[in-house]
Amino acid sequence: MSINTTEKGVILIVDDNKAHIELLLNLLDNAGFTVLMADNGERAVEIAESALPDLILLDVLMPKIDGFETCRRLKTNPATQDIPVIFLTALAQRVDRVKGLNIGAVDYITKPLESEEVLGRVNIHLRLQNLTKRLKEQNEHLEKEISKRKRSEQERSQAFQALQESEARFRRLVESNIVGIILADLSGKITEANDAFLQMVGYERKELLSGKLHWKEMTSPEYRSADERAIAQLINSGVCTPFEKEYIRKDGRRVPVLIGIALLEKSQQSIVGFVLNLTQHKQAEQKIREQAALLDITTDAILVRDLDHQIQFWNKGAENLYGWNTEEAIGKNANELLYRQETLSQLEDIQTSLIEHGSWQGELSQVHKDGKEIIVQSRWTLMQDEQGQPKSILTVNTDITEKKQLEAQFLQAQRMESLGTLASGIAHDLNNALTPMMMTVQLLQTQLFDKQGKQWLSILENNVRRAADLVKQVLWFSRGHEVNFTTLQVRHLILEVEQILRQTFPKAIDICVDIPTPNLWTISGDATQLHQALMNLCINARDAMLEGGVLRIVAKNMWIDTQQIRKNLDGKVGPYVAITISDTGTGIPKEIIDRIFEPFFTTKELGQGTGLGLSTVMGIVKSHGGFVNVVSEIRKGTEFQVCLPVKQTVEADEILTGHNELLIGHGELVLLVDDDDSIREITKNLLERNAYKVVVARDGIEAVALYTQHQHEISVVLLDMMMPSMDGSTTIRILKRMNPKVKIIGVSGLVSNHEIIKIVGDSITTFLSKPFTSDELLKNLQLTLNTN
Repeated sequence: MSINTTEKGVILIVDDNKAHIELLLNLLDNAGFTVLMADNGERAVEIAESALPDLILLDVLMPKIDGFETCRRLKTNPATQDIPVIFLTALAQRVDRVKGLNIGAVDYITKPLESEEVLGRVNIHLRLQNLTKRLKEQNEHLEKEISKRKRSEQERSQAFQALQESEARFRRLVESNIVGIILADLSGKITEANDAFLQMVGYERKELLSGKLHWKEMTSPEYRSADERAIAQLINSGVCTPFEKEYIRKDGRRVPVLIGIALLEKSQQSIVGFVLNLTQHKQAEQKIREQAALLDITTDAILVRDLDHQIQFWNKGAENLYGWNTEEAIGKNANELLYRQETLSQLEDIQTSLIEHGSWQGELSQVHKDGKEIIVQSRWTLMQDEQGQPKSILTVNTDITEKKQLEAQFLQAQRMESLGTLASGIAHDLNNALTPMMMTVQLLQTQLFDKQGKQWLSILENNVRRAADLVKQVLWFSRGHEVNFTTLQVRHLILEVEQILRQTFPKAIDICVDIPTPNLWTISGDATQLHQALMNLCINARDAMLEGGVLRIVAKNMWIDTQQIRKNLDGKVGPYVAITISDTGTGIPKEIIDRIFEPFFTTKELGQGTGLGLSTVMGIVKSHGGFVNVVSEIRKGTEFQVCLPVKQTVEADEILTGHNELLIGHGELVLLVDDDDSIREITKNLLERNAYKVVVARDGIEAVALYTQHQHEISVVLLDMMMPSMDGSTTIRILKRMNPKVKIIGVSGLVSNHEIIKIVGDSITTFLSKPFTSDELLKNLQLTLNTN
């Protein structure tokens, strides 16, 4: 870019960022300008008053007083009010640009700064300033010449020529400006315009000269009210607040613009308008919105942090995974938000890997907003700036908590199976050894008559019986012991346990029992074994509350569906009685909770426990076809839930019949979505036979249309995951946007429950695998309808 050295001037740079000042100093100094510097607004005002620079480059965001206040002070000071001010800003909001123009700025340059743009804007406005000064000087000169009338005709001719050259330079300046400039009257007729404006609206200069251009006719109807408000402002104050609108080009396309207007002469009603083309800005904003939308679609958590771990970006997947919304997370320290203090050590190797390789991946233990621990598969990437320097860290996290839990259950099941096999073999051999010992003791008791001998035999008998009891527990653990199952009322079993607890447990322990009457289902089992299992759990609860607390026993009916079975490998779909025993004791440490059901594992002191209590519970419950869940938290207590299947006899059939009666609908409207005609027909027929109402759709597009019409009537959506036009996962996302509380049952014959959960997360209430039975459909439908 060639620069006329005669137009070089003094430029004052005002910025609190040393790097920006240094960049501008080098750029302007190399271009031949004299540069002054100030690092705050107050200092800038002082320098401007004393040095009177030709132009001021002013940063908007500064401490103490910002750029806007600094500009106000400069423009209210007679000594500095004519110095042109160009804002340097990273802000792209329209309101900030408007604010800058309203307080007297002539232009703005958006950060990051581009060298050519800075030099171009500076030169343009310096030339305008110089032209203004020159015109003023020349006018004064002409006035003096006229008043004196002593100048020759040649001098007047030279003055006139200088004026023409000045006007020519001014026109070249106007024509070279990237901002559209127009002269018009209030009726809408455009009398003059630069090439930038003509190119913007697609017209040629001959059309302008013929008087065919009217800004009112080029304005789309929805923006005419904005034009009317601008004209009202012009008449009242001579200027109007810059505003956005759209012009209609000659080819019919629309172009978004930012326009500022000033009244030139009230008597002639002439106006000048400055028009900035916003097309590129709008396209950039749209691209950013589209990219952000893509990041929000993924179920993975995506976050960006700076090198000080402050969160800069947080997508919808992160909101769903961690529970913190974007407003809560932005600006927070990621290490403090996502990790417990005791788990921060796992991050030590990550920094080293990022420095050496630029990336890291592995598993991390993190924490949800509600305090729940989650495990993620994490990928970290070090992001660099244009100079190759590290500037931020991109992290993508996938929730694998449930996967790890299932793996742990599987490994524990394998370990328990191996231990059970070993225990069964040992118990068998021990029983073979103890049987003759017991018989020998009993025979000797009939042969010996001395008191000391009988005492020794009594001691031996007691120890043999004790060993036999231990073997019995081992057999129960290994599920190799024969039992006599009978129909049991769980209520009676719990009441018997309660009576013993109240007679034997310390008074400092408050025992609370909650049993629904009279509708608690019956089970098939061994009363003695189940009694021992419940007592073992209650005794453990007592030992965890040495200073007292609350022991709560709760029983309830529960239907276990396919989704719940995924978390319990030993369970089956069907009716269960769930017995929950909870305490408010010391809790179980996280690092040993996976081992508590192992035989002979105990945390009690030597002589205070055999380590067979919980393993016996597990063996008894498994022998009854049930399973055990445990939840514990240090210093808050432990909860064991024993789930036992309902008796599968005539009584159980009565229960299931009652359950089936509960599956009958009550006129609820079901939206059935499937691309298979036969499935739609048979499913619709089944649901209508069971007192449901049904509307059907062949694909996701029809489903969305029907849901829009019947949103307030539809109770649940039965949705196939694999469909043409719009698949199930996309349909789910749209339905969730329309109604976040919509209840959805996902159906698929190609992928597993686990894969569906990975795709749609918790967006569906439950899932059915094809082919499914009528009972499975009705049960899952009723479960979904009863879900809050």
